[in-house]
Amino acid sequence: MCARPVIGVPADRRILDPHPFHMVGEKYVAAIRDGADALPFLIPALGDSVDLDTVLAHVDGLLLTGSSSNIEPHHYEGEASKPGTMHDPHRDATTLPLAEKALAAGVPLFAICRGFQELNVVLGGSLHQLVHEVPGYHSHKENPDAPLDVRYGPSHPVTLLEGGLLRKLAGSGTIEVNSLHSQGVARLADGVTVEAVADDGLIEGFHVDGAKAFALAVQWHPEWQVSRDPFSLAMFKAFGDACREYAAGSQNRKVKGVA
Repeated sequence: MCARPVIGVPADRRILDPHPFHMVGEKYVAAIRDGADALPFLIPALGDSVDLDTVLAHVDGLLLTGSSSNIEPHHYEGEASKPGTMHDPHRDATTLPLAEKALAAGVPLFAICRGFQELNVVLGGSLHQLVHEVPGYHSHKENPDAPLDVRYGPSHPVTLLEGGLLRKLAGSGTIEVNSLHSQGVARLADGVTVEAVADDGLIEGFHVDGAKAFALAVQWHPEWQVSRDPFSLAMFKAFGDACREYAAGSQNRKVKGVA
């Protein structure tokens, strides 16, 4: 039996009573295990104090997760955040260069929610910090007081564009997705193709044109109870298959003595 591919998951950095912790939500770890049939490898948010090339040399894929923190606006020349906005500069310093390096190296990449926004920023795009305050868009936030199943339940429809991977995996042109975000795409990066659009026109999915491997980003949360939803499971399976293919290629290169 072939070994499971290793998928790197960059962590958030949070202060908890009063120590800093590097954290990844269990739902992402479980989705890698159960949906992608892979081994999750947690990457601490240490920025350039670690050799990110060495990190990438030890993984077969990279999952950029969601988070309650926002990307600091200076990364996309945005206006200063409103007071009280949660940021995670340690994560920014880790995920942004790591995603760029992963794309250059051909490491499969799946980006979710904050990860979706990170990938857009890495590629030169910008963000709305508060989508619900932008004319023409409805609120994409969840009710924080609702039970988890409600917060992560279907919230609004998205259209999956003809010819895209998401349309192929879903087997239909429209699906209902959950919605738990304040930031959203303002200017879409060059060099990507839109895969999904919300009912109010907000871009919610894209793939990277010309990527050497799987490079997909979605704004919603397919990791939530991934095994219960065939479409979410199909996304993680496709990602896991790409990681297996990358791992096999890496092994072949090592056997042949190619760096």
